[in-house]
Formats: sequence, C-alpha cells, structure tokens
Amino acid sequence: MGYPVHELTLETLDWHPYVAPVDLQQATPEQLDALKVTPSNTKVSAYLLVLAQDAEILAERTPLYNDIMYSRGGLSRAERELGALAASVVNRCIYCASVHANRYITLSKRPGVVETIYREGADAELPPRDQAIFDYGVKLTRAPGSIDAEDLAALREVGLSDLEILDLTHAVSIFGWANRLMHTLGEARRQD
Repeated sequence: MGYPVHELTLETLDWHPYVAPVDLQQATPEQLDALKVTPSNTKVSAYLLVLAQDAEILAERTPLYNDIMYSRGGLSRAERELGALAASVVNRCIYCASVHANRYITLSKRPGVVETIYREGADAELPPRDQAIFDYGVKLTRAPGSIDAEDLAALREVGLSDLEILDLTHAVSIFGWANRLMHTLGEARRQD
C-alpha cells in the first residue's frame, strides 16, 4: 500500500478508504444496481464502493455527476474540469486535483495552465478565459454566499453564456461536495 500524498501532483494516485467498502461478491441487488451507473461503466473504484454502503444515495448521486461532468452542450468538458480543479485546489483534495488536472490536460492539450495553478495555487495568473473560470471556482468554493452579479459579469466578459455559467457552477459545486466526502472517508496515496 502506498503512502499518503499531501502535495499537488499529476501522478496517478490511489484513494484508500478509512471505512470498509462494499465487497462486490456480497453486494445486495440494490448496491449492484447503484454501481451500474458509474461514469465509465468499466471500473468500480474504492470510493464508489464506499458510497455504495448507501445504495439509494449512490443511485441518485452518480447520474447527477454524469450529467454535470459529461453532458453535451454548454461548457466544454475541459472547462468543467478546470472548475472542478479550482474546487479541489482550494479544498486541498489531492486525489481529485490529480484526476481533474490530468483530465484538463488531456482534453485541452494545455499543460501550462495546470503547471501555473500547481505553482501559484489559488492566486494563479492565467489567460483571461481560464482566469475567469478559475477565479469563479475558487471564490465559489471559498465563500459561496459571496458570489454576486459582478462574478457572473466577469464570466460573461470572457464569452461564457448563461448555460456555460450554470454548467461551471454545477461542476464546482459537486466537487466541493465530493472533496469533502473524499477527505472524510479516505485519503490519497501513491500507487505501489
């Protein structure tokens, strides 16, 4: 078993739960049904097996996650990942930050944006559209009650439509929640 990781990294990490995940061989029909709607439909992570302890919630959570991160139209997938990365950097969710940073790089082909964020943190200086998206994600994560019309105007100034702003808000918000779950239920570790 690898050791815990506390610094931002692009390494592929494991997530190790503090509580027992569901054993697939002993899962109930409800738990198996809830696990069928994972994002990739190919792998069931330890995180999802922990969430499967409450099959009813997992059955609601995963379709919502899939719609927010993978639906067509609206904000690009890369920019949804940038919003999720902002939440994960602010919340210091090392596992999620690694996942979203790598997905952003794969989708955008722009590793420099992530390098700057990893080097400068929440105060990173980025190209204008990236900056507006990242700043909104940071502010929404730090103090959601402080978001106001000026924050939305800053996003519109760099070309985001209202649908894209809504998509960004969903992506940042669901990862604010997911980061807290991951911190509470386990920790990021280096792979063996």
